[in-house]
Amino acid sequence: MYAVVLEKLGSNLYNAIQKIIKAPVVDEALVKELVRDFQRALLQADVNVSLVMELSQNIQRRTLEEKLPPGISRREHLIKVIYHELTRFVGEKPQELKIQPGKQNVLMMVGIQGSGKTTHSAKLARYYQKRGLKVGIICADTFRPGAYSQLKQLADGIKAPFYGEEDAKDPVALARRGVEHFRDTEVVLLDTSGRHKEEKGLIREMQEIAAAVKPQEIILVLDGTIGQQAAAQATAFKEASEVGSIIVSKLDGTARGGGALSGVAATSAPIKFIGTGEKIEDLEAFVPSRFIGRLLGMGDIEGLVAKVKEAETPVSEKDVVAMLSGKFSLQDMYNQFEAMSNMGPLQKVLGMIPGMSYQLPTDEMENAEERLAKYKVIIQSMTVEEKEDPKVLNRSRIKRVARGSGTDEREVRELIKQYNTMRKMLRQMKGSRRMRRQMPFKLG
Repeated sequence: MYAVVLEKLGSNLYNAIQKIIKAPVVDEALVKELVRDFQRALLQADVNVSLVMELSQNIQRRTLEEKLPPGISRREHLIKVIYHELTRFVGEKPQELKIQPGKQNVLMMVGIQGSGKTTHSAKLARYYQKRGLKVGIICADTFRPGAYSQLKQLADGIKAPFYGEEDAKDPVALARRGVEHFRDTEVVLLDTSGRHKEEKGLIREMQEIAAAVKPQEIILVLDGTIGQQAAAQATAFKEASEVGSIIVSKLDGTARGGGALSGVAATSAPIKFIGTGEKIEDLEAFVPSRFIGRLLGMGDIEGLVAKVKEAETPVSEKDVVAMLSGKFSLQDMYNQFEAMSNMGPLQKVLGMIPGMSYQLPTDEMENAEERLAKYKVIIQSMTVEEKEDPKVLNRSRIKRVARGSGTDEREVRELIKQYNTMRKMLRQMKGSRRMRRQMPFKLG
């Protein structure tokens, strides 16, 4: 899973698997001990008891009774069975939200008040913005005070066109006008009033809006912290309307997230996205196999590559040649720091690397992020000349930069030392025959 998503469950399962890897022999006693560890971890994550029993029995039965495939050890088979059963547990195949480029696609957001629906309307808008689609956001929530200003602020933050009527009373008519306003927009996010599943009047309002604007998809946002209650909510909304997608929000460390995921999966409702943090970028397509891979500490290289592509700053062939020839400035270093920051928290990024998820203490990661942020401020406090030619940073300049960045001289010198190390490493790469062969162009 994601580095902080269901962190306690993930670390517990990871530790159980490490026990298998380190054991001298995988026998029946070890398998049963593993199953007990899994049961304990899943129950602590608020997963339904009957589902826990089904999962653990399947793991034990398959591991002890299935014939080993050719060339596979019992240890490898056991890990494969665990991975397969957990993936099946949350839904084997990813379900995509189908968007038709060049046409208007109305996505209607529904959910109870407090589920994170308004925030996730903006998150989803940002998700499609990054994929090159024209996006518009409509506030059709006339029920909650402050809904208009909250959504407008979120829309302004991502520079997405916004439609709303602050004093409107009729959400159905408002929704119809908003959809017409965005008739030439590819993805239209329609945020509706938060509602309780027992409030029949509000459920009826949701149905009337859907009938008026005929959305391509109704998306239900469920709060991941409510655990197994998510199943009841998912069922109630599916019975009231044609919910096509579910977003499970607030999966950023909650102990009850396992209950929410398993509960929704048990209703056969399609989870298509998960919210993994408070930032507008913290929304990811739900791919069960990748999700479980991260949960077990197996990493997610595909997800890491996607993040790098989203965050990368375009670098020309000329720039690369210059860097590898030693013309690597502090401004270049700053640009790299900026790209790393755009990828998200370091702990999440490292969670995508196999074996790294649970090996680095949280406090170390927080210190690394603080240091990165501090380095950026230090570089921002330098003159253009100093950024381009750090050799000019003498004692008096270092003192001035430290004062301007609110740091001490030791930290400025530490940054310069890091810079010199990176510069030296790049020069060594230029001299490497293997690296020269791999480059698509000639160096120097």
